[in-house]
Amino acid sequence: MQHPRTPDPIFADERLAPLYDAFEGDRADLLPYLAIVHELGARTLIDIGCGTGEFALLAAAEGYAVQGIDPARASLNVANSKPGSALVRWHEGTVETAPASRSDLAVMTGNVAQVFLEDEVWLRTLAAIRERLRDGGHLVFEARRPSARAWESWAEPHEESRAFPSLGLVRHCRELLEVDLPLVRFRHSYAFPDGSLINSDSTLRFRSEGEHREALNRSGFEVVAVREAPDRPGKEFVFLATAV
Repeated sequence: MQHPRTPDPIFADERLAPLYDAFEGDRADLLPYLAIVHELGARTLIDIGCGTGEFALLAAAEGYAVQGIDPARASLNVANSKPGSALVRWHEGTVETAPASRSDLAVMTGNVAQVFLEDEVWLRTLAAIRERLRDGGHLVFEARRPSARAWESWAEPHEESRAFPSLGLVRHCRELLEVDLPLVRFRHSYAFPDGSLINSDSTLRFRSEGEHREALNRSGFEVVAVREAPDRPGKEFVFLATAV
């Protein structure tokens, strides 16, 4: 049986995880998800691949009951250090190992849905999500449209630096490693003032709308809408599916 791979160092490394939010910058992309929570009238939700907890904390601050799930302890440590963290139930692991629940809504923001490279693992994850939703509950997630060819922009040189009080200036570079569709591999490199360099290699799986629909149908969901990401028109699928 295939198992989920170890989280990328950018999320799991104790030196890199605390840098993630600063380099990620403004998270206005999370606001449409909060609007969907309002739209659906959800009260309980699961944030799968919650990382450093930005969306989970945003929702919890508005009074929603939130469970944040992530396999990367370093990222959860960052989440737990933030104001309001006590309002969220954090779980270190996958949705398959998370406590049973009958939640109203499950969300996967960012590239979370694309880290499941093997179809077997993706289907198993969707089935576990379905088991933790009430009948009529919803799953919302985004995934990059293959037709937008995001990897072409990743091939362009990218370098930026951020100053951290405890570290000094840290330099971040991104490098495209390989395009072997449906898989795309790239590398984040972080250079520290002490001369150390940490690389974090990532791989994303690009699936078509039809592939996503088939996987959802096989896992106990009915697709009710495929929307655009408001801040990235033409670049993302945003799937809204009902647990049937």
